[in-house]
Amino acid sequence: MDPRMDADMAAYTEALAKRALGLPSFTLPADPREKPFDEPRRINDLQSAPLQDGGPVMDETRELWLPIRGRRLLCRLHRPKPGSLPCLVYIHGGGWVWGSIDSHDRMAREYAAAAGCAVLLVDYSLSPEVMFPHALHECADVTRWVAAHGSTYGLDGTRIAVGGDSAGANLAAGLGLLLRDTPASPPLAGLLLNYGVYDHRLDTPSYREFADGYGLTQAKMDFYWRAYCPDAAARMNPLASPLRAELAGLPPCLLHWAGLDVLASDSEAMADKLTAAGVSVERELFPGVTHGFLRSCGAVAAADRSVALAGDWLRRVFRQA
Repeated sequence: MDPRMDADMAAYTEALAKRALGLPSFTLPADPREKPFDEPRRINDLQSAPLQDGGPVMDETRELWLPIRGRRLLCRLHRPKPGSLPCLVYIHGGGWVWGSIDSHDRMAREYAAAAGCAVLLVDYSLSPEVMFPHALHECADVTRWVAAHGSTYGLDGTRIAVGGDSAGANLAAGLGLLLRDTPASPPLAGLLLNYGVYDHRLDTPSYREFADGYGLTQAKMDFYWRAYCPDAAARMNPLASPLRAELAGLPPCLLHWAGLDVLASDSEAMADKLTAAGVSVERELFPGVTHGFLRSCGAVAAADRSVALAGDWLRRVFRQA
């Protein structure tokens, strides 16, 4: 364990490692398209299953099959109380390769309870089966659906925020840019961005410092980029690497990130550039915790504090919308 690691984070990491000893394992292939990802995803889901347990109980939870881009796309709606509620569209992380509405279910319920808003989790298409920008456009169309039809389910389509973690924060930031630049798109109340992937560079200070450590490594990020956006030239697109975009005109942003994370430099640079562009930014570095720490709510105090801060921020931006 790194001596800088928070005591809660260290205990939680050790407990997960012990549990994983009794589970199947897998190795990422050299080529993301070498073989189907169904079995690795099954194993990954087994490893992350305990992260779904516990947390707030909702007034209502329902699954919705939305007509998005020629197919029925699964979303899960959490409502903490009755009535018309603002909505956080939440995009799960997982390197664009892993994750689902199940893997981030507790996180969604934590946000719903903290902010008093509805949270809609999006089960977007994963890579390498689909590539950039397919998942981004799915998430954008879900957001447009909330604005146009959300009232059917008690959602206030005039008060929508978009959030995500890791690859989900990449998609959320790209979605903010896409909607900003597309006529007649619904305005967003805010962007909630947790330890995001904001550029395709793998040589930042935090990539060099934490290249081999704490779950998310430099090698894994290289794999994820090759799965999600195999065309190296396309990674220059600001919708793939939002740090390369002109950021003026985005809605208020909240950025939280982990101190022991290959992506820490991405978040710091993104927060700085948003501020320089005149965007309203609230930012916080959580030292001593690792990538993905928000899925440890109830066990790691930093995760609980991050959710509480985000809940307060969401209440404020929804009031201002």
